[in-house]
Amino acid sequence: MSHPAPPVPQGQQGRHPARTPAHVASPTDTGLIPIIRAETPQQQRRIFSPGFGLRGPRRNRHVVTADELAAISMPIGDDGVLIGTDPESHPAVLGLARPTPFDVVLVGGLWLAQVLALRAAATGARVGVETGRPQAWQQLAQAAGGDQQCVTVYPVGRVPAQGPSVSSPVVLFRDCGIRPPRGRVTSVPWQSVVTVLPFVSEHAPRWLSQAHLVGIQRISPYETEAVRDTLGIPEDQLQHLPTLHDGVALWCTRKHQKFVMTEPTDAETGLLGVARRMD
Repeated sequence: MSHPAPPVPQGQQGRHPARTPAHVASPTDTGLIPIIRAETPQQQRRIFSPGFGLRGPRRNRHVVTADELAAISMPIGDDGVLIGTDPESHPAVLGLARPTPFDVVLVGGLWLAQVLALRAAATGARVGVETGRPQAWQQLAQAAGGDQQCVTVYPVGRVPAQGPSVSSPVVLFRDCGIRPPRGRVTSVPWQSVVTVLPFVSEHAPRWLSQAHLVGIQRISPYETEAVRDTLGIPEDQLQHLPTLHDGVALWCTRKHQKFVMTEPTDAETGLLGVARRMD
């Protein structure tokens, strides 16, 4: 049995009615007892940062002294084609994609030239091959890019303009015998030319003297004399050229020389076979 609500005193009319105790049932009671929790002063206070949004985490700044700067370093290697390892087992990298013209002469066999062509294509360069023996390059051109044509074979003297750019560099291999004719396409920015000579003939010194870089595989003692007179290679390195392993070449400029061992990958061995000097 419910009881009527007590009358409101005369002096309290128009004011809010007094709160009914939680333990006393009222006509509008739903049976649920509300729980009222008072907010703490920390919850009631709001912190504003005008113009900066929410405050981020508080951490100490990363500060080093001038003497400690030398300890902060990041190893960065050369960018280019990995052609093998040097005598200290360090990787030897040949940069063929350059913003300046770059001419390379390789005195060696077809095997090393094709390994360089495959690895140049793997770096994203477009590879062109000017050759008088297209049958020796067709299998490589078909297998190099898969579904994409990244290696193109041209007859001697029939190489069109390649249109090289920084986003699409070109490497042109000229496999035209012991006396290559004057090429229609020369080295320009972002287009390097690699001329392959099977051995050092009487015409080779002209090519060797004009090249920015020369790679030499095993040659005869007679050929070393022409190399010494043209490139000025020290005698202690010249004496090793007639006895080099099939996969070793001496890469040299006017000032620097380095022996490099080129070891094929399993895919390169399956396509090109083992390293060899003569074809």
